[in-house]
Amino acid sequence: MTILILGLSIFLGVHSARIVADGWRSSQIARYGENRWKGIYSLLSVIGFGLIVWGYGLSRGEPLDLWTPPPWARHVAALLTLPAFVLIVAAYVPGNRIKAAVGHPMMLGVVFWAAAHLLSNGRLGDILLFGGFLAWSALGFRAARARDRAAGTVYRSGSLARDAAVLAIGLLAWAGFAGFLHVWLIGVKPFG
Repeated sequence: MTILILGLSIFLGVHSARIVADGWRSSQIARYGENRWKGIYSLLSVIGFGLIVWGYGLSRGEPLDLWTPPPWARHVAALLTLPAFVLIVAAYVPGNRIKAAVGHPMMLGVVFWAAAHLLSNGRLGDILLFGGFLAWSALGFRAARARDRAAGTVYRSGSLARDAAVLAIGLLAWAGFAGFLHVWLIGVKPFG
């Protein structure tokens, strides 16, 4: 678990700078320049992510069950990830009303993804991984919305066509991942 915890600490720590130390983050960008900051940020993110993948794989090899999810939780989790995919797509398709309404759909999508996985997994490694991402994304979403309110940020409302594109791409990505990629990459069949 040490490697997983180290990876989560690095990855989520770097990604939490804006949540817990926005002023410090801004001063570091001013001091070192935006490109150097992004380089350090990216390097630490890749290292943290690699440690998360490695540590989570190790935790699955020696699982410590804390609770046994009911059989239906797996199906509910698979369905809860659908809005996660739609929200994540909404973060990248410009001019959609989902982003205008939510403000930070990527963060909210991670909330759905992590909550869904916590519901259907009861091992210590799962709880550390998905619980860590759930706490980070919930706090990050709250902080981002507070920054928006303080700055008076209003997201431009989009068109019905952009909304339809977000929904279609999100649904297709979800179906592809749940139907094929999840079992190939993770070894677990969401609907199996």
